[in-house]
Amino acid sequence: MRVTDEDELQVLIDDLAEELGRSVIIDDPLVRILCASRHFGDEDELRVRAVLQRDAGPEASSHVLAQGVARWTGPGIVPGRADLGMRDRLCVPLRERGELLGLLMVIDAEHTLTPRELAKIQDRSRTAAAVMRRRALAHSADRTAEAHFLLRLVHPDAGIRAEALAGGPAEDGPVVAVSLRVRDRELPDAESDVALHIVLESAALRQRHRVRTAVRDGHGTALFSGAATADVGGVVERMAAGAGRLLDVPGAVLAGIGAPAAGLGEAWRSYRQAEVAVRGAGRVPGAGAVVRWADLGPYAMVLQLPAGQPGLLPAAFTRLAEHEKADRLLETLRAFLEAGGSIRRTADALHLHRTSLYYRLDQIRAITGLDLDDGGDRLQLHLSLLLTALEAPEHRQTPLGR
Repeated sequence: MRVTDEDELQVLIDDLAEELGRSVIIDDPLVRILCASRHFGDEDELRVRAVLQRDAGPEASSHVLAQGVARWTGPGIVPGRADLGMRDRLCVPLRERGELLGLLMVIDAEHTLTPRELAKIQDRSRTAAAVMRRRALAHSADRTAEAHFLLRLVHPDAGIRAEALAGGPAEDGPVVAVSLRVRDRELPDAESDVALHIVLESAALRQRHRVRTAVRDGHGTALFSGAATADVGGVVERMAAGAGRLLDVPGAVLAGIGAPAAGLGEAWRSYRQAEVAVRGAGRVPGAGAVVRWADLGPYAMVLQLPAGQPGLLPAAFTRLAEHEKADRLLETLRAFLEAGGSIRRTADALHLHRTSLYYRLDQIRAITGLDLDDGGDRLQLHLSLLLTALEAPEHRQTPLGR
């Protein structure tokens, strides 16, 4: 019988645990269990839960990663947390050529590991890292081919997409594209790519053949197909949060989710929508780090305009925005436009007497020189409001689409 790397890793962990007389576990870089030894009476509630569910849970993962373990170059202690049912652990980052491959954990509630035992753990950790590196290299060719196929599948050129489809697998069913980007461009691309690769690879391994991934230049792409499309939102939120913890910069990773498309041949449509949606993450009022195309409303169109063009708003709107009573008048204009020009609904929304509303609308007409009964003038003002909202941090807590 052929011994796989997974078998070799399990044997290594079992042997180390027997020699130490302690519970040992290897997690992936997101603190998700890869293999575990038997219990030795030192197990805590967290370990039992993790072994049974194959996942320590988001709170435990966040706690471990919050200690900075993704950046550790040597062993250290992860403090326990009573509310998680967690005792102190020795944590050894498993690295090969600088790349973080996993985390080896040994429960050490009383800090009684001897120098000899610590040396043994570090020696076995180096062996484990080598096994994991070998496994990663064995899969690298497949991952590279898959990434190449995915990037061609969503390419802007229809000819390239057609070639990819002709040489790719025949699949039916819905697909959903996801785009991830690292917000903080001061982070090195290589570091960003590693974090994105880890979270995307984790999702792909959990739903093999249902999730395709690619990473380059601080930008991650994922394509969910078939049954994997059921909980895309939850998976992507966990990916974004996990990548942020790995980078030690919470909120650093933004994500956009496209609408479901009918099969691989239409995947590019979902991808284009995901690319627009990720531009709105953290910018559209009320939007968090993960945004769905379907939730963008009118911002779906505005976000397709070139970004970062100061001074290009209409002069009429600029005069209004710079007026001494701008806050009150802009609030009135926004309510009026969102009410479709209805005086009654606008007055109700603002809790304002109609006489006062008419007075404010007259002020807006006088300042802008525009006719609020003209469809073109109203569109100009509404687009200006939407564009302004994208660049106004103080407005981001308002409901999405307002």
